[in-house]
Amino acid sequence: MLKLISTFLFIVLFSLTGRSSQILIPMDDTQTNHLKAYGLSYYLLENGIVIEWLLNYKGGSFLTPHLTSIEEELIVRGIRYNVLADGQVNSIRNSIASPEANMEIVQLEKSPKIAVYTPGGKQPWDDAVTMVLEYAEIPYDKIYDSAIISGALPQYDWLHLHHEDFTGQYGKFYAAFRSYPWYKKQVSDLESSARKLGFNKVSELKLAVAKNIKNFVVGGGFLFTMCSGTDSFDIALAAHGTDICESMYDGDPAHRDCQQKLDFDNTFAFENFQLEKDPLKYEYSNIDGTDLHKRSESTDKFSLFEFSAKWDVVPTMLTQCHTNIINGFMGQTTDFRKELIKSNVLILGESEDIGTARYVHGTMGQGTWTFYGGHDPEDYEHRVGDPPTDLNLHPNSPGYRLILNNILFPAAKKKKRKT
Repeated sequence: MLKLISTFLFIVLFSLTGRSSQILIPMDDTQTNHLKAYGLSYYLLENGIVIEWLLNYKGGSFLTPHLTSIEEELIVRGIRYNVLADGQVNSIRNSIASPEANMEIVQLEKSPKIAVYTPGGKQPWDDAVTMVLEYAEIPYDKIYDSAIISGALPQYDWLHLHHEDFTGQYGKFYAAFRSYPWYKKQVSDLESSARKLGFNKVSELKLAVAKNIKNFVVGGGFLFTMCSGTDSFDIALAAHGTDICESMYDGDPAHRDCQQKLDFDNTFAFENFQLEKDPLKYEYSNIDGTDLHKRSESTDKFSLFEFSAKWDVVPTMLTQCHTNIINGFMGQTTDFRKELIKSNVLILGESEDIGTARYVHGTMGQGTWTFYGGHDPEDYEHRVGDPPTDLNLHPNSPGYRLILNNILFPAAKKKKRKT
């Protein structure tokens, strides 16, 4: 394993200056394991090695110092790489620097500290992000409501929200699963947690958590969430204390004017949406575009936008991939109706033919956020109780690459946090 101990730093510096070559990790179709390559990049950053991300060059390749210890890690992890002489590296740099080339070099300097908002007892395969973090060997901490309410967020740079329901309606699983032991336990655990933290209802606890997360982003944090962690988060912020839960969820009826009381100025991504008031329907609002996917799995795709790498560096980083057409996948929130997305939100990926956005990004205060629709990029119709996806079978998954782009994105930021 690579160990950079401060007392031996001069040895490392000597080995760097003594080398006349560098390591290129290609991220195009020739790469044997795209996902592990992100993990290796994070590992190097974690150990103090600055690397370069060559945006749009061979699928968004990485350039690292040529050290024997790095080569050993690449071999162990099954990652394809090339050792390039200085002349070859200079030629690549010149090609990227050309004004005609839609390419750019971004220096990655520091690994972000990662937290995953997820309840205790959840397994990594319950959530695509934790699953790919485990597979890529990227370390993270698990935190949940009590940690956020107690003010733990400022110690982290990057936060992912598990497929959470921030509205206090327990995922709207009532109609289908209310008699199941796991559902009853989930309700009991959340109600108990809310009481312990000083809240009368789960919806009140979740709103407080959502507000803390919003403040985390405003202060300079990076937020990434998928599936129902996207729209339910914005719905909770828009409701802002107005009761939108029917009696089977919180013991009393929803406010009769809850739709009219929504405040879209509080949300990150969505506006002018209509709540789904039927408590038995497995849907929060009309933001979700699941019902528009009236096509077969083989034809369900979404496409990534191409951005100017030299001028639009951030969206270019977030859309690095070895293909711009990606297989679709379903979720409680599969994607987002474009007419309900705020005008200042950047659409990174879309299904143009049905008018939905799959992958969107924006800023909030000094921080940024990314919403990604769907549950599991390699399980088209993931259902409750389905077996976990084995990422050993999908080491080159384009859909999972988009998640990992977001992990490395903060490493290129130099902005001081003000949380």
